[in-house]
Amino acid sequence: MRQFTVPQFIDVEDKIIGPITVRQFILLTIGGLIIFLEFKLSDMTLFIFLALPTFAVFGTLAFLKVNGMPFHYFILNALETLKKPKLRIWQREITVHREKKESLEKVRPAPALTAKKPLTASRLSDISLIIDTGGIYTGEGQGVNGFFNNNH
Repeated sequence: MRQFTVPQFIDVEDKIIGPITVRQFILLTIGGLIIFLEFKLSDMTLFIFLALPTFAVFGTLAFLKVNGMPFHYFILNALETLKKPKLRIWQREITVHREKKESLEKVRPAPALTAKKPLTASRLSDISLIIDTGGIYTGEGQGVNGFFNNNH
C-alpha cells in the first residue's frame, strides 16, 4: 500500500517578511498607499484626521485576531449572523411524507427479510480486499456480481 504524507498546520499562513504574512503585507501596502494619497491631496491638519482612522482600520484588519481567526473573518461572520432570522421554527410536514411512503409501497413492495450468515475471517478479508481495490477484485468464487451476489 502506498503511503502519503499528510500536510500539517494547513491553517498557518506563510510568512514572507519576518513575522508578516502575505495577507498582512497586502493590507499594509494598500493602507500605506491610501495614506500616501491622503498626504499628497490634503494639507497637514486634514491629513492627520484622515490618516489616523485609515491607519487604525488597516492595522486592525492586518494584525487583530478574534478567537484565533483574522478580524475580517470575524466581521464577515458578524454580518452573516445579522442577516439570519433571529427565531427559527421547525414545521413538520407529516402528510407529504406519508403520501410519498404509501405511493412507494404501492409501486414496490418491501423486500422480505432474510437471515444473513455470520462473517468468517476469510469472508471478512475478501470483503476488505473488495473495498480496498474499489471493486476490481470480486472475491474468490463470487461470480460476476462479486460481493453483491444474492447468494449471501
